[in-house]
Amino acid sequence: MKQLNSASTDFWQQLKDLQAFETAQDPKIDQIVADICHDVQNRGDAAVIEYTNRFDGMNAQSMADLTLSQADLQAAFERCSSDVQNALTTAAKRIESYHQHQKQASWQYTDEDGTVLGQQITALDRVGIYVPGGKASYPSSVMMNAMPAHVAGVKEIIMVVPTPKGERNDIVLAAAYVAGVTQIFTVGGAQAVAALAYGTETIPQVDKITGPGNAFVAAAKRRVFGIVGIDMVAGPSEILVIADGSTPADWVAMDLFSQAEHDEIAQSILISTSATYAAQVQEAMSRLIETMPRRDIIEASLNNRGAIVLVKDLDEACEVANYLAPEHLELSVENAEQWAPKIRHAGAIFMGAYTSESLGDYCAGPNHVLPTSRTARFASPLGVYDFQKRSSLIQVSQAGAQKLGSIASILAHGEGLTAHARAAEMRMETEA
Repeated sequence: MKQLNSASTDFWQQLKDLQAFETAQDPKIDQIVADICHDVQNRGDAAVIEYTNRFDGMNAQSMADLTLSQADLQAAFERCSSDVQNALTTAAKRIESYHQHQKQASWQYTDEDGTVLGQQITALDRVGIYVPGGKASYPSSVMMNAMPAHVAGVKEIIMVVPTPKGERNDIVLAAAYVAGVTQIFTVGGAQAVAALAYGTETIPQVDKITGPGNAFVAAAKRRVFGIVGIDMVAGPSEILVIADGSTPADWVAMDLFSQAEHDEIAQSILISTSATYAAQVQEAMSRLIETMPRRDIIEASLNNRGAIVLVKDLDEACEVANYLAPEHLELSVENAEQWAPKIRHAGAIFMGAYTSESLGDYCAGPNHVLPTSRTARFASPLGVYDFQKRSSLIQVSQAGAQKLGSIASILAHGEGLTAHARAAEMRMETEA
């Protein structure tokens, strides 16, 4: 892992270089995705079937071959061991409980002239969630995307998941059963995103698409944004650990591994106030890497984008963290709650030695769909609010029309919009 020290004269440039990552869309992928989206938009089910057979090694003859029923989901749940069933249901309850606190209520008030103003909160009608399939099968992604939509009041939750060569993952389907997914189609890739965005004869058009995917899925989400909403275009996974030496080095080493094992471009960074402790973590990593099944991926990730950053104190550590704006930030320090208010930019903040990032991924309760690539400077975790929308409520009284009409008239004339002005003036007792 790279070694950085805040005492270096070019430290901030080194930090910037560490964050450098090519996020521009590959034009070849973009063109392929554009063609697929156009084809699905025009040919519907036929195109979805064709691309699914081609890319996933399927032999579907109709959309019936790519559609799962609630009975299929229940059967998958029942095939899971009791331990898996209990883990899924317990995690779902915790995720639901946390997201219940995010629900927004409609509100209104009446001002002094009797005008009623407010906001009406309504859920989206139908959403689509994309869940990776094949080797990357994530039941946690099902729950983290479906549960907040369910809590928000979304009536239809449509899930798409690729099943390469027809291989279905029971835990993923069981998670959909527990999370209350309405319909499932075993399609993936850009064709699944396009089908959700445009609608086909079988797959209904949704209002918003959420969930992670590969470069083709990300490109498709970019392309259909505006026709439907999307959650985000996520970058590589990230973890930043601020450690003062009070947490066992082995624990921190494994936390760094936990993100590095995602893929070769994931990023794991340790910020420490102690060179001695940083060396202890390095020693622990060298020892523990031997036990990791995904060793090659972890080593590539740490070599490519990992770093150990030495700082003078925890205040400076927080300053560096705010610049990096990581997806996951662990405050592995004593009195962590004291330092949390100093963190302005992070997708999720994990406080204290016992709060591993992995608990947040699965069952703590908060959502694990988080902003990456420094977008935590302006973006938030996926939540109930992503599946609700707000409508302004305005009911102007007769008295209010006199005061507001005059103001609107002046401003509308100033903008050269005469009809706007006249519409306001006609409701005034004495027209301007």
